[in-house]
Amino acid sequence: MMQHRRVLVASLVGTTVEFYDFYIYATAASLVFGPLFFPASSPTAQLMAAYASFALAFLARPLGAAVFGHYGDRIGRKSTLVASLLLMGGSTFLIAFLPTYAMIGWLAPLLLCILRFGQGLGLGGEWGGAALLAVENAPPGWRGRFGMMPQLGAPLGFIAANGLFLVLGLWLSEAEFLAWGWRLPFLASAALVILGLWVRLRLGETPEFRAALDAEPPARIPMAELLTRHLRATMAGTLAVVACFALFYISTAFALGYATTSLGMARDQVLSMQLAAIFMLALGIILAGWWSDRQSAAKALIAGCAATVPLGFVFGAGFNADAPALLFMTLAVALLVMGFTYGPLGEWLTSLFPARVRYSGSSFAFNVGGILGGAMAPIVAQYLVATHGIGAVGLYLTAAGMVSLFGLVWLARE
Repeated sequence: MMQHRRVLVASLVGTTVEFYDFYIYATAASLVFGPLFFPASSPTAQLMAAYASFALAFLARPLGAAVFGHYGDRIGRKSTLVASLLLMGGSTFLIAFLPTYAMIGWLAPLLLCILRFGQGLGLGGEWGGAALLAVENAPPGWRGRFGMMPQLGAPLGFIAANGLFLVLGLWLSEAEFLAWGWRLPFLASAALVILGLWVRLRLGETPEFRAALDAEPPARIPMAELLTRHLRATMAGTLAVVACFALFYISTAFALGYATTSLGMARDQVLSMQLAAIFMLALGIILAGWWSDRQSAAKALIAGCAATVPLGFVFGAGFNADAPALLFMTLAVALLVMGFTYGPLGEWLTSLFPARVRYSGSSFAFNVGGILGGAMAPIVAQYLVATHGIGAVGLYLTAAGMVSLFGLVWLARE
């Protein structure tokens, strides 16, 4: 029982740190990175440049999944997770010390992009390892609920990240926030990384990985074995996570940027709405984890992806500066639905692959799906708003839901 508690705490703390690091970048990209790190042209162009730097980490994540998955499948989950946390946390911490475009010109966005790439490399190995840590230690009948614990790091990390930005916005003037206040959340990440390392270093290896090593030698090149013997499962898993990423980054990063720039709403007001709405994400994750153990993770995922399709048709109508309650309801419903597309992934994705390539498989599918659903989401949404209006952003969500349903149903045929 004590070992189970340590495992759950370690998987939860690690992903909380992961998502905190990722969200403070997403929030800063929506609020300040455009004017601070990119040349002045128009607010929309600066915001899209900031979102492009945000997307860079998604491109690095599959590479990180391949590298950390290789070692996670060959030498073990624990040591690989420690390394990924150090790389991710170190890159985040160093962003706090970057000079701006006004100070050093084009070197500023270059350095920002390098550190963002480092974040993505570390993140590529983080989620898959945390999910395996939980699921491979789960007692019989509890894989869904154990697998949802890393997912709960998403709302906790979001609350910590946006809560800190909200407090800073209330405490500092606009000039102080732009000058140095935005750096404080990146500095604070060091404390969370130290906590995550302390928890993870106290754990042993998972029973399923030890059993796999006892049964046969590890795969010489896990990624090669994955793509030659488990390509269909990898493709299906990749498509299945598209809706999850699209829902989250449209409802958080894009919504924050659009509401504060195009709608002219106060930053503190929108951050407060998102902080309240994120509790619906936690509720969705918990309900989906329970449903996964009662029936199946696939059924919970299908329900979430199916709900995304009609949600997209009404999503744009919720963005009205004169009706903040309607905007809050829109974000809350979107994040509740996202909980059903996200909560079961810990169990479902890891179940697609044998233990000898499970770290590589779950990490690679999750992170490539992140490119399709999350990396381009704020950029495409910003473009759609500028050319076709906010209603087109909702249709983007509908399309993402249909893509994920295709992946889930396609796999179910097998």
